[in-house]
Amino acid sequence: MTRPNSHSGAPAPSDPAAAEPPSGRPAAAPARAGARAGGRHAELDLDHFLPYRLSVLSNRVSGAIARVYSQRYALSVTEWRVMAVLGRFPGLSANEVAQRTAMDKVAVSRAVARLTEAGRLERDTHDDDRRRSVLQLSPDGYKIYDEVAPMALAFEQRLLAGIETVEREALFRLLDRLDELEMQAEAEMAAETR
Repeated sequence: MTRPNSHSGAPAPSDPAAAEPPSGRPAAAPARAGARAGGRHAELDLDHFLPYRLSVLSNRVSGAIARVYSQRYALSVTEWRVMAVLGRFPGLSANEVAQRTAMDKVAVSRAVARLTEAGRLERDTHDDDRRRSVLQLSPDGYKIYDEVAPMALAFEQRLLAGIETVEREALFRLLDRLDELEMQAEAEMAAETR
């Protein structure tokens, strides 16, 4: 993956990274004009397309941590995310977990069912609304949470070790701002399609 020139957004011509991909990552496929029948198509430069970059990074980070907890506890990524949210915010409904994680409601519902069946989650009724079901980790669920959470934090520290404190603070400010802007853009797109 080539890094943009800080002024133009184009790859720096003398950058050795432009000649070959970083180790461990596949080389980009050669560009083909009119690759499919019908001539030229819209070009999407994935190396500079933020949703793609965020998705790939998220998948790689999640996958690195998942290799540990999936082997030890037979947990899927979705199941761990449900447990992580309920470890921090006990007493949420499945829909609230889906909202906090931006995961598909059906995927969350299935993960909740598997975790409940495995004895890692407990389901109860809300104190103020008996029709509402709320979730919390079981004692066995907390045991797993208390072992996996420190591993996840240690991986985060390793990941961020090469970033100065001021850069970390700026990164989290940017993530907060992107979160706000994404919700705004999503609302605008929804309004345009009505």
